[in-house]
Amino acid sequence: MGSEEVGHPPRAFDLLELTPVRRVPWIEREDGRVVIDRPRPPIDGLRGLIKRASWMLAPRRIRLDEIGSFAWRRLDGSTKVRALAVVIRDAFPDSCDQLEERLGAHLRAMRRLRLISFPELDEPIS
Repeated sequence: MGSEEVGHPPRAFDLLELTPVRRVPWIEREDGRVVIDRPRPPIDGLRGLIKRASWMLAPRRIRLDEIGSFAWRRLDGSTKVRALAVVIRDAFPDSCDQLEERLGAHLRAMRRLRLISFPELDEPIS
């Protein structure tokens, strides 16, 4: 992504201060759960072909649970991760004790799959 250039170490950042934004199409089912369409990876050489083959073998839609759907609807580019964690904790008081760590892992995985981006770190969405 934007900060992982060859020869330069990744920049350190405080995930709680970043503002995630959705990058892919999604729908909300009647039961309130969100279904995300995984983007097709670009073909850029042999590595791109391998990524495309992996994409074809994996599920193309990601179905989020109740908490994931709640969070996804708030990834609007104006809510910081810290505020999102607070709202999730308020809405789901019985959720896990390590909410911030799990939310951080979830957001990093979604960024790696190109489902979200952090405008403070990533290149503009084309």
